[in-house]
Amino acid sequence: MFSGVTDCYQPIERELELTRRCLEVCLEYRNPVSVISKHALVERDLELFLALAKEARFGLSVSLAWTDPELARAIEPWAPSPERRLKVIETMAKAGVPVGVMAAPIIPGVNDSQLVGLLERAADAGATSAGWVLLRLPGAVKQVFEERVRGALPLAADKILHRIRETRGGEKLYDARFHTRGRGEGPYADMIATMFETTAARLGLNRRDRVAYHGDTTAGDADAEAPTTFRRPPPKHGQLSLF
Repeated sequence: MFSGVTDCYQPIERELELTRRCLEVCLEYRNPVSVISKHALVERDLELFLALAKEARFGLSVSLAWTDPELARAIEPWAPSPERRLKVIETMAKAGVPVGVMAAPIIPGVNDSQLVGLLERAADAGATSAGWVLLRLPGAVKQVFEERVRGALPLAADKILHRIRETRGGEKLYDARFHTRGRGEGPYADMIATMFETTAARLGLNRRDRVAYHGDTTAGDADAEAPTTFRRPPPKHGQLSLF
């Protein structure tokens, strides 16, 4: 999967094309692959995505956790707007690229109230799958996040931090345990999970007959048990192997 922590379509990708070249190797070997990104630069590689979907298995998830453009700008000032990312979903869906939405990060007290509307708009744009991840604040990220929230949303900052702690045992801003770090725990976290699951089901997202391939980026992978498409390409110079 390209890539679960740092966006594989950084602005410098426009010049270096490192991600594109990696995906070209995946195509050469027919290696199943999924991409998750919030950058509109993914549109550059639409034809490559289509080839991967045909020759291997491929899925794109657009990272989007907002419908309010002003709030999105306050928290993610350098990221493409929600409208622009919804346009990416629409463009990919119309072209035939398997595309979904990754609602992440869901920040308690900030954008959890937008989750239903976000999933509705993504489905309207053509998304067939969806996933979500609760805000994660490991290490020094906690301090950076708190500074950002207090600077961008000073009147709501204490309430937001309190809500986050509610989903992390009541005292901590983060819990690194494997099964809880991306979902949280407690009544407030359970409410977010239920809201996501019921909305996704209502919209027909993550249905096995609609999801082509999204690797680990969605709740449902219709091809999880299918034989791999991976193949080594024939030797470029015609030399046979020893055995």
